[in-house]
Amino acid sequence: MNGGVIIAKVLKEQGVKFLFTLCGGHISPIFVEAEKAGIRVIDTRHEVNAVFAADAVSRLSGVPGVAAVTAGPGLTNTITAVKNAMLAQSPLVLLGGAAATILKGRGSLQDIDQMALMKPNVKWAASLKRVKDIVPTLQKAFAIAQTGVPGPVFVECPIDLLYDESLVREWYGAKSDVPPRNLKDRVIKWYVNRHVEGVFAGKNSIQFTNRQPPIQYPHHSGSQLSQLARQLQKAQKPLLLIGSGAVMFPQKAAQLAAAVHKLGIPVYLSGMARGLLGANSPIQFRHHRREALRQADLIILAGVPCDFRLDYGQHLNRDAVYININRSKEDLNKNKKPDIGLLADPQECLIALAGLQPTKPDISAWLQTLVNSDAKREENISLRAQENLANGINPLQLFRSMNTQLPDNAILIADGGDFVGTAAYTLRPPKPLSWLDPGAFGTLGVGAGFALGAKLCFPDAEVYIIWGDGSSAYSLMEYDTFVRHHLPVISVIGNDAAWAQIARDQIDILQSTAATNLAYSDYEMVGQAFGANGKRVATLENFNQALTQAQQGLAQGKPFIINAIIGKSDFRKGSISM
Repeated sequence: MNGGVIIAKVLKEQGVKFLFTLCGGHISPIFVEAEKAGIRVIDTRHEVNAVFAADAVSRLSGVPGVAAVTAGPGLTNTITAVKNAMLAQSPLVLLGGAAATILKGRGSLQDIDQMALMKPNVKWAASLKRVKDIVPTLQKAFAIAQTGVPGPVFVECPIDLLYDESLVREWYGAKSDVPPRNLKDRVIKWYVNRHVEGVFAGKNSIQFTNRQPPIQYPHHSGSQLSQLARQLQKAQKPLLLIGSGAVMFPQKAAQLAAAVHKLGIPVYLSGMARGLLGANSPIQFRHHRREALRQADLIILAGVPCDFRLDYGQHLNRDAVYININRSKEDLNKNKKPDIGLLADPQECLIALAGLQPTKPDISAWLQTLVNSDAKREENISLRAQENLANGINPLQLFRSMNTQLPDNAILIADGGDFVGTAAYTLRPPKPLSWLDPGAFGTLGVGAGFALGAKLCFPDAEVYIIWGDGSSAYSLMEYDTFVRHHLPVISVIGNDAAWAQIARDQIDILQSTAATNLAYSDYEMVGQAFGANGKRVATLENFNQALTQAQQGLAQGKPFIINAIIGKSDFRKGSISM
């Protein structure tokens, strides 16, 4: 039983269904044995997308996603995705190949100090030294990834721990029958044999268990719930903000949605919480959040850090009672200390609070104020959507039309700047867990990896990647992966031949388009080269036809790329964040 078999058994024990990888000699036994164990192995075209896919699986299934990458450059290619998962608080397990234990630091292929590289970017990192350590180390890794504030963990897997002992002995020359020629040869052979014995000692006594490791995180108390209920009873203008930190148990998303509706507090949703209340909830609002926060007399942040997205707390009414519920002690007090801070899981806290059925004053006037504010913004967006733009489709018009054609099982993957920002104003995710964006890191390139994970978790869903023409280039080659693994997704690329979000303000401030110009490239042909379908469109009518064609092609297992030529707009002028 080699190390690959042992790792596969642990992954199976932990409920892992998918392993994302890009092949490499350092890690071959891991994905080979995982496939034999019934775990679906998905090989990507870039290691970063393997980790993005694992991240999406974590967010959507509640089971940490797993990626295995080869040593050296294979591992360094993952850093952006690993750091994105860290900041997005996504639990995932990254397995990295490494040079043989006896050769570390001696200049072997792709041998670098991987632990120094990974430790600053993950919750926990460990390097395996002996085969018998594989089981307890991986079990600990899964537990740590999910404990407290979730995040990525890294386990370094040296190549000599993964292959059969007999083969490793051959590699080392430890099985050689040639007698040592001199004292130096005898010392070397003794040392090599001793090292191999240490690596494989105890491998026959390895025990596997079906016990899931304990997952610990902070919990609210009954007195804290009562305190929240009392504040709700007094509030005339309460406001609730729910973010990704409130959906760390995706399997409880429907319970959370029911609880929020029961509480009846006006709510804004962000991150993984988008879509939580469906497309048309009467208590969910989408526009003028800053103005609402400045008018509210009770503000509850649930899984939402008070960071740049809230102008570091400047958006919050200074006279309001400010409540923050978060698993992270750092996020709980970031930039603005709450009047009431609950170090607890926001999801469980809101569900429990709704169970208390706290009485609330009549807030109908406050709700109507927010309804009127939203309606005014929607009217403005509707007028802007009717504008004819030079050289392409009005993106507001495109998304408003697309919104009417989305099925109830749609999952939207947001990967871009200006085009995706416009989508956030207009597209309405239809249900919980139907919107994925990178999170606080603002990472471009998550699109294809997130789509891989989403389609695997929900094979019957229609998965859509919303791509800017700039961001699409980071992972467009994964259309090869979609085709090879029969994972049909639809991509909509907003092609205005520019890094528009940057260019718009750069031109105004610096009077230069340097490094922001692209071309009206035929991105759909990339998909066609790999066996997918695609179409370039420049009118709304053609876009609608292409979207219908793409949806019909899903039944035949055909991925699709819509290359939508869009006009340049100033709708999101001044949207660069600091």
